[in-house]
Amino acid sequence: MNHRICELLNIEYPILQGGMAWVATAELAAAVANGGGAGLIAAGNAPAEYVREQIQKAREMTDKTFGVNVMMMSPYVEDVMKMLLEERVSLITTGAGNPGKYIPALKEVGTIVIPVIPSVALAQKMQKSGADAVVAEGCEAGGHIGELTTMTLTPMVKDGVDIPVIAAGGIADRRGVRAAFALGADGVQVGTRFICSDECIVHQNYKDMVVAAKDRDAVVTGRSTGHPVRTLKNKATKLMDKLEAEGNLEEFEKLGLGALRAAVVDGDTQMGSVMAGQSAGLVHDIKPCADIIRELFV
Repeated sequence: MNHRICELLNIEYPILQGGMAWVATAELAAAVANGGGAGLIAAGNAPAEYVREQIQKAREMTDKTFGVNVMMMSPYVEDVMKMLLEERVSLITTGAGNPGKYIPALKEVGTIVIPVIPSVALAQKMQKSGADAVVAEGCEAGGHIGELTTMTLTPMVKDGVDIPVIAAGGIADRRGVRAAFALGADGVQVGTRFICSDECIVHQNYKDMVVAAKDRDAVVTGRSTGHPVRTLKNKATKLMDKLEAEGNLEEFEKLGLGALRAAVVDGDTQMGSVMAGQSAGLVHDIKPCADIIRELFV
């Protein structure tokens, strides 16, 4: 086992939990931390005070390593970053943008910064900006994705930077973890598998859909918009494909508004957005986070 990430984050196993919007709450982050990994609270598009409440809640549930995933496209990103400096969180990961301008201030208060990147060029830029590590996320992942696969992106990023590289996308069992290390990764980030944990608070319908998923059920919509998203196919994805083919991007965008919340909170798995990666086909049960982590490594 590679201990570079364990030493950096003071964790038992070299694993980060994915910062999945609406899914990665204090409950999930704390459970992963207590299980020996690094948990993450998803800031998503939430205001800073909500994220602060989640941080404080997680601190009541664990004294181990957890952090916050920050979406750089969030309308609240400035307020969230200011709050994270005040709270002196031990770890942040970032997605959907370049966090470079915030890194010096975060490092000054002792925060470990690990951007999620889709390319070697951005990984190198993050290293120059002072990032402590990077997450190389392949297009097998759920949610917003890039173009390169985990299989190709991980070793290319490893060859391109000196800081630790965490592989993400398509990893849901011990075979995936071993493959990631064979590609040169120093650790792994896992998202979809943790959706189907006891501690994850998503609606049971969401969990059941992930467990029932087959190999071709995780599909991508929105490629023509420049912001492709991987979800499990349902009535909504079929309608989105139709609207996108017709070039009706206005209605396409309307269909996506609030769709993730509808799936996660309300359990609408037909018109909601059931974000999950291709690894959903490898998820067959629901169990505690600690058991999931042990099965990945022991």
